[in-house]
Amino acid sequence: MSIDTINLLGMPQSAVEALFTELGEKPFHARQLMRWVYQRGVTDFDDMTDLSKSLRHKLQERTCIGLPEVLSQHDSADGTVKWLFESGFGQAVEAVFIPEADRGTLCISSQVGCALDCAFCATGAQGFNRNLSAAEIVAQVWHANRVLPRRDNDDADFAVTNVVFMGMGEPLANYRNVVPAIEILISDLAYGISRRRVTVSTSGLVPNIDRLGDECNVSLAVSLHAPNNDLRDELVPINKMHPIETLLEACWRYAEKRANRFITFEYVMLDGINDSVRHADELNALLEGKPAKVNLIPFNPFAGNDFARSPADAIMRFQNRLRQHGLVATTRKTRGEDIDAACGQLAGKVSDRVRNRLSEKRRRMATV
Repeated sequence: MSIDTINLLGMPQSAVEALFTELGEKPFHARQLMRWVYQRGVTDFDDMTDLSKSLRHKLQERTCIGLPEVLSQHDSADGTVKWLFESGFGQAVEAVFIPEADRGTLCISSQVGCALDCAFCATGAQGFNRNLSAAEIVAQVWHANRVLPRRDNDDADFAVTNVVFMGMGEPLANYRNVVPAIEILISDLAYGISRRRVTVSTSGLVPNIDRLGDECNVSLAVSLHAPNNDLRDELVPINKMHPIETLLEACWRYAEKRANRFITFEYVMLDGINDSVRHADELNALLEGKPAKVNLIPFNPFAGNDFARSPADAIMRFQNRLRQHGLVATTRKTRGEDIDAACGQLAGKVSDRVRNRLSEKRRRMATV
């Protein structure tokens, strides 16, 4: 692919239509092309038989369907699949497919690494290199749907029925590429995924939470992980810029714009750090009476990190306490742990990175 070649993958419908007009072609051909690429998984213009030969020739000269190289695939004993995608200059990102009886969820990456440096996350420990393009984001879904068997039911044709931006990176820090990618995911010319089945997980970039609610309005998950600012400052450093009170106000504004009003709050369970009944009571005080549900995430260890997973009985105690208060609280089932594909374990390959490390104070968090 030359530097002047236009990659059509991940390009919004309006932009593809404008390109076809520039080529002297009718805009409706853009819709035909999108169906070939996304719904049929075709990348060779010669195989797009309802496009004229002259149009196919123009496309071959000016454009491509550019896909990243798949460096590896790992299959878990529980059916989870993890892919490593090449992203240039020695970099790579990961995506994970989690099959269940009623859905197929793909966890995708939005950045090469992450600059937010959450204390318990393998991606943050890798540092940050760059944002992924819309094409690189959509390619993860394209590949999964291309290689996995289609679902044999009436609810969905594709293997991937749900997409969560919970892989490598902070999606709202790559807003200009994530939103166009979402538009492809929900387009009837592509995958036609319901907005409620697309979830953006953020550590709390408040201005872009408001933008997302206005422009896209998909499901929102917030990486909270602590019930007070002192502890969250240590676990999720972006809290120093957007503290809990400001973050929650943005969440409730977002909920008001959605038909399904619940915001999911993710809470990783760290032994002796944030898992006491006192912490559960503080969390309830923040969320009581609000359109909130809590997803407790057992911590998944990775090399170079000294946190430990809360014991099963501590997690159950925490969950039960939240339920006693009337909150909806669930515990995420750990999947793909044997291939380092569980939540918080995605690291990919990040070099030439900008590191933004915390000071060595993590052992003192237990007293916060």
